[in-house]
Amino acid sequence: MTAASDRLLLALAASCLALAAPQAADQAPAPLVGAAAYGDWTTSAIGVTRVLRPEDMPAPYATSATDNPAKLTARQPEDIPRVPPGFSVSLFVSGIESPRQMRVAPNGDIFLAESGAGRIRVIHAAPGATRAEEPAIFADHLPHRPYGIGFYPLGPEPRFVYVATEGEVWRFPYRPGEPKATGAPEIIVPHLPIGHHWTRDLVFTPDGRKMLVSVGSGSNDAEAGIELEKNRADILEFNPDGSGQRIFAAGLRNPVSLAFDPGTNDLYATVNERDGLGDNLPPDYVTRVTPDGFYGWPWYYIGSNQDPHYKGAHPELEDKVLVPDVLFQPHSAPFGLAVYSGKQFPEAYRGSVFVALHGSWNRAQRTGYKVVRVPVRDGKPTGAYEDFMIGFVTKQGKVWGRPVGVAEAADGALLVSDDASGIIWRIAYAGGKPGGPASH
Repeated sequence: MTAASDRLLLALAASCLALAAPQAADQAPAPLVGAAAYGDWTTSAIGVTRVLRPEDMPAPYATSATDNPAKLTARQPEDIPRVPPGFSVSLFVSGIESPRQMRVAPNGDIFLAESGAGRIRVIHAAPGATRAEEPAIFADHLPHRPYGIGFYPLGPEPRFVYVATEGEVWRFPYRPGEPKATGAPEIIVPHLPIGHHWTRDLVFTPDGRKMLVSVGSGSNDAEAGIELEKNRADILEFNPDGSGQRIFAAGLRNPVSLAFDPGTNDLYATVNERDGLGDNLPPDYVTRVTPDGFYGWPWYYIGSNQDPHYKGAHPELEDKVLVPDVLFQPHSAPFGLAVYSGKQFPEAYRGSVFVALHGSWNRAQRTGYKVVRVPVRDGKPTGAYEDFMIGFVTKQGKVWGRPVGVAEAADGALLVSDDASGIIWRIAYAGGKPGGPASH
């Protein structure tokens, strides 16, 4: 991207912001509930709220399975994501190779996984800056596509940066502020399952005693046999040194990202559900994860709904399947998430869960390709979600951007990585009076 096109983008963003005013809560449109909530990218609009319920799901094979991958096109300078009134979007970092997961270090540095390139970047920006400094390479030549990133011990002075790749968990010696790893890394978890779903996120429990690693399934629906899915479709638990492996939660087909709510200490996970059952089945989801909980895969989905491939199998599990907190339109492909705890956004946003919907291939009319906000009340998701950042698809249906990672910067801005255009976007609130949606 040229400096001129960057200036044009920023000017357009500023122009859009100047025309905007915070939307009052009583002006918000009524939620789309049930069948009305099943739309596509053409029905995405700022402030639109959807509520999908298990009882609204169609029967399996109500429509045929569809192979409809995104038709990617180059982003043009005028292509800028749209956000609610009172917020602005700026191009924070560009020229990144397929940016994926992000984590913010205690000192405010932003660590970014360039999974395809096998490296971890570190990005520094002054508080409030709309553009970051040139990213440095913290670690390079990592095998098996790095994704999850964590800092340990918890607190202001971590001594290690942990990186989860598809096949291992690495630990790098670290001093806050270092732009490059200076000590030799060690592999503390050497044999994570490899193949098919490859993202491995990593978080530490709030008490610092355990490390959790997400591992997606090795297939769509265990079609090659459940015996090949050992330690897959699970969140695994370890001690911080990599010992003590056990299953923390099971039956999560592809838990892409993990995050703890700093207010409640609840663990959230985004989960991509199975393909092949039709355009509108089953919903993807974000949920608080219950320790030792079971979420159904592969025999059941969204509670006690039995997968048609496993009719009559494991009836003893039917009443043990947990129902997720928030259902997304099927094949939206939820990836990154962040629980907002900052003070830059209006008060109504605090505690909300922001989720990047990457978009999928298994739907006739594409959906996803946006960031949504999940309202939370009294520490619990309400079951609704609303469009917060849209505009990654052209009017012709071609996709120029695909959001992946979501992170809260040290200054309270929201960062979103976009692996199609190689950009990290920064969302800030700069409206007049604090506004935004009601917290329901």
